[in-house]
Amino acid sequence: MMALPGGRHLDPTPLPGQRLHLMQVDSVQRWMEDLKFMTECECMCVLQAKPISLEEDTQGDVILAGGPGPGDPLQLLLKRGWVISTELRRIGQKLAQDRWARVHSMSVRLTCHARSMVSEYSALSRGASQEMNQVEKLLMEKCSELSAVTERCLQVENENVLKSMKACVSETLSTLGQHFGQLLELALTQEVQEGGVVALFKVCRQDSFRCLYPQALRTLASICCVEEGVHQLEKVDGVLCLADILTDDSHSEATRAEAAAVVAQVTSPHLSFTQHLSSFLESMEEIVTALVKLCQEASSGEVFLLASAALANITFFDTMACEMLLQLNAIRVLLEACSDKQRVDTPYTRDQIVTILANMSVLEQCASDIIQENGIQLIMGMLSEKPRSGAPAEVAACERVQQKAAVTLARLSRDSDVAREAVRLNCMSRLIELCRSPSERNSSDAVLVACLAALRRLAGVCPEGLQDSDFQQLVQPRLVDSFLLCSNMEESFV
Repeated sequence: MMALPGGRHLDPTPLPGQRLHLMQVDSVQRWMEDLKFMTECECMCVLQAKPISLEEDTQGDVILAGGPGPGDPLQLLLKRGWVISTELRRIGQKLAQDRWARVHSMSVRLTCHARSMVSEYSALSRGASQEMNQVEKLLMEKCSELSAVTERCLQVENENVLKSMKACVSETLSTLGQHFGQLLELALTQEVQEGGVVALFKVCRQDSFRCLYPQALRTLASICCVEEGVHQLEKVDGVLCLADILTDDSHSEATRAEAAAVVAQVTSPHLSFTQHLSSFLESMEEIVTALVKLCQEASSGEVFLLASAALANITFFDTMACEMLLQLNAIRVLLEACSDKQRVDTPYTRDQIVTILANMSVLEQCASDIIQENGIQLIMGMLSEKPRSGAPAEVAACERVQQKAAVTLARLSRDSDVAREAVRLNCMSRLIELCRSPSERNSSDAVLVACLAALRRLAGVCPEGLQDSDFQQLVQPRLVDSFLLCSNMEESFV
């Protein structure tokens, strides 16, 4: 799923940057479809954007050429959009490493991709609005500016001057990303208005087109990031169609997973305009039941991630969903999945699970179910979530897991049995470590606040589990005073 610059997303939740729809069952097919596009986008790339000497990181360059097919502006937008957003992210990474030669060559290539997207879409679409034309102009101006300033940086040797120019490049890159996100949203909205959602749901309602369901649903998940797309979905009873697909076991797992991705998109808490999707409430019980079943039977991590992400978003969408999940024994399903590495092996997936647990923990009955399934021990493990790599998305996912695990623990500890079990498992020691050691929480303030709140809740039930210094610094003062103390701690203090 595609993450756009400037905080805009084409994916349902705080998920990873890569597309999650690449199911194991069609990976070869997807590779063959994409292979014909993985060529040089213009001769200009060969002349200006390719270094003569090979560098170890050039092997991962994303290069796409040509349109995805004649007369298909929507697929053009999605494919070009993915490539450009990936290039923007990589330029940011090289800029942080002061790899100026790579920054410049990638900036030139980015300009090629942006120019190609604008010209190809203009040729395929039925005309652009004045606002789109203005944004296209701003985008291309910023692309030219980025190429020019990065070329000048190659000639600068003074570190102080280069440092100031780096800030300029970073600002230009950020503005360029905002223009790109705005242009893509306008273009997607235009395609939706011209009947894209209606046509895709027509495909998903005809048995003769079952082989096309995954692709159609994947496209729906992308275009429903804009308000007009969700409105069109509701007009054509799209939620009912999604419910039918999810509850029909004759559909392939890949098809049901893509339907789950659409549900996750239209229920995303990051999109305010989806909160009034009245038709969803009518089918919510069927959808929630089908998603729990999909989680239980998922054959891969990708399928489980999409289904659990949809459930996590639904728990934000309506509080009734938490009661439904409780009746469906979802806690047992989710906690059992945590011990299955085939389904749950990334912090992104654990983020979805702990989100569901945190939202369900407001219900009193949830506490006894979690104790019965040894859930406190699993939550304790989530407090120690660590990234396997230094990738920013993975680090952020680990922070969310730690924060939500602490929130869940604080809510559940209203129940004295939960609090005593948490103390028995040394949760207080781990919470103190997270509070006192910034490196353990990646210096995250959100994790710190959640851990302080959980520690205070546990201390209220079992104060004997704390040393005097911990009580005086982390529990007794006002929360804001303890926060300021911990946020300013040096590692040597621990």
